[in-house]
Amino acid sequence: MKVKSIGILGLGDQTTRFYIKELNDYYNDKNGVHSTYPFKLLNTNFDIINDLLPNPSKQLERIVKEYLEKIIELDIEAILIPNITLHETIDKLNIETTIIHPIHCTVSEIKQNNYKQVVLFGSTYTMESNYIKSNFAENDIKILLPSKKDMQFTDEVRKQVYQKMETKELLDNFNLIIKKYAQNNAVVIACTELSIALENENLKIFDIARIQIKQIV
Repeated sequence: MKVKSIGILGLGDQTTRFYIKELNDYYNDKNGVHSTYPFKLLNTNFDIINDLLPNPSKQLERIVKEYLEKIIELDIEAILIPNITLHETIDKLNIETTIIHPIHCTVSEIKQNNYKQVVLFGSTYTMESNYIKSNFAENDIKILLPSKKDMQFTDEVRKQVYQKMETKELLDNFNLIIKKYAQNNAVVIACTELSIALENENLKIFDIARIQIKQIV
């Protein structure tokens, strides 16, 4: 059976490449094939979008809606958006085409594994805002936060990965922190740059970006 194309919004070179690579790797591993998952890419002017993030705004809604309307015209089955924070804005839009929602997918997987609380890692905005917390709370999942020191370090990792300036020492220390928290709690990774930095393969670690990608396949 032929798989219909999905649409991917190009939102920054590094994160978009990461999503495409992970999508193809998971598709090939699951199906035992060596091919590319069919997708149609629509690049955005991410600098404009990024300057308006992380806070939702009418201006950001207008820009994102225009891009979504363009990608829907490409005859796609669903839309994959390689930016977790942007979904807070997208939730406010009336989009008829299916959008692979990273928060909803992750909540479902956490519930399937019977976890009632998780430690959240993301940008400072993500960790301190109510967007993910409220979505999880509606599903009886309590969010815990890392220590202030670890939150600050995590946000620095995010920035360094985004700027492609991360060092091996920085990544090693980040993964040690994640491993520490995963000893006693489930952990949620809620930032694509942190997904890129993540090296741990632990069933107690829920990587939102990879869960979102897995949902497509």
